[in-house]
Amino acid sequence: MNLKQYTKEFSYNFRLAYPIILGMVGHTLIGIVDNIMVGKLGSTELAAVSLGNSMVFIAMSLGIGFSTAITPIVAEGDAEKNDPKIRSAFHHGLFLCAIIGLMLFGVIVLAKPLMELLEQPKEVIVLAKPYLDWVAFSLIPLVMYQGYKQFADGKSLTKYSMYAMIMANVLHVGINYVLIYGIWIFPKMGIIGAALGTVISRIFLVTFMHIMLSRRNDLKHFFKDFSFSEIKSATLKKIINLGFPSAMQMLFEVVLFTASIWLCGNIGKTSQAANQIALSLSSLTFMFAMGLSVTSMIRVSNQRGLNDFKKLVVVARSIFLLAIIIETVFAILFVTFHDFFPHIFLNMENGGQVLDNTEVIAIASKLLLIAAIFQISDGIQVVVLGALRGLQDVKIPMYITFVAYWIIGFPISYYLGEHTELKAQGVWIGLLAGLTAAAIFLYIRFHYLTKRLITNSVSNS
Repeated sequence: MNLKQYTKEFSYNFRLAYPIILGMVGHTLIGIVDNIMVGKLGSTELAAVSLGNSMVFIAMSLGIGFSTAITPIVAEGDAEKNDPKIRSAFHHGLFLCAIIGLMLFGVIVLAKPLMELLEQPKEVIVLAKPYLDWVAFSLIPLVMYQGYKQFADGKSLTKYSMYAMIMANVLHVGINYVLIYGIWIFPKMGIIGAALGTVISRIFLVTFMHIMLSRRNDLKHFFKDFSFSEIKSATLKKIINLGFPSAMQMLFEVVLFTASIWLCGNIGKTSQAANQIALSLSSLTFMFAMGLSVTSMIRVSNQRGLNDFKKLVVVARSIFLLAIIIETVFAILFVTFHDFFPHIFLNMENGGQVLDNTEVIAIASKLLLIAAIFQISDGIQVVVLGALRGLQDVKIPMYITFVAYWIIGFPISYYLGEHTELKAQGVWIGLLAGLTAAAIFLYIRFHYLTKRLITNSVSNS
């Protein structure tokens, strides 16, 4: 293996990936800012936000997963210089994103009684329900923003989502601060203030994105003369056929992590708060792999459009290697600072919370040691999944992720969490097992497909 052919792709990969990474880190920071600000109110409030967000994350994963169908079609059309194909994917994709956002909002509001069925602490449910109504509403602008983002990513214009996310984040922190704690003329709204901050910042997010993209001269023709008469059922069907399995892949993973929140909630309030801290930090570092996953999808789609399958394999493997290097660095950081990181999320000066908080920190620091290892598995599985989406291979990966997370990962999490002394650590060992299985199976699938594509192109030439 010639390592240089892979490492020479690193700089272009990173140029394409870093705006996506920063935009996705911005996504995650919205949740982390909520957790840090709400954590200062108390561990019950933190558990309520965690429970509310766990339901929203499931819906969000469906919306984001579905929207990823737009990028490979746009990127392929971009390589082919086929503007009608790009315009069609953008308009149909945005139309579907708006409908899906509305549907997800409705489903989450109707799903609130699930909290009681999951036997979550009563005082947590009381706070979580009104919080959930508002955050669920923010899914409508968020999924529409995804439609714009996936279009821009497909055109390799990855900086715009970063700019929009930075602006929305600055706004979010400011609104959160004044509404949670009741600064100046604003009332003290607690966790409802955090929810309103999320809604307002996401409405601005989609607005910023529309304004920036529609003002670019080379994109103006994609924004002109949108009409419902252009919407064709055949194109909708193509996007749904690509989007539905992608949404399912993301759903299987997010529901596994959400199940970890519920399992830790069953173990106790401190385990649930510790789980939320570890999840917040590992979600933040996972965004680097997610950015590389989108890069993988864009570049593989481009090479597919050019029918250059040998270059496609080199490009994809260079991204896989970059992901492994970056996630290994994060793994070392997690091991080094596993005792320090949990303190950021809790107010240790609050006398009434000292016992709870000490227990939360003890559990969270152990979870971060497991998270350090699964960073690497998680990074590999998501970048390989991006490459497979670029090949427009979504159905088999959907089955692979289901088996890895729900036949392998969840039973281990459930058994070790509920029936052994490992408790929250046991839940996370199950997560690690599921992610590792997904990484191995998905890479085998990618290797098999690309080998077949190269063989076919050689025999046809």
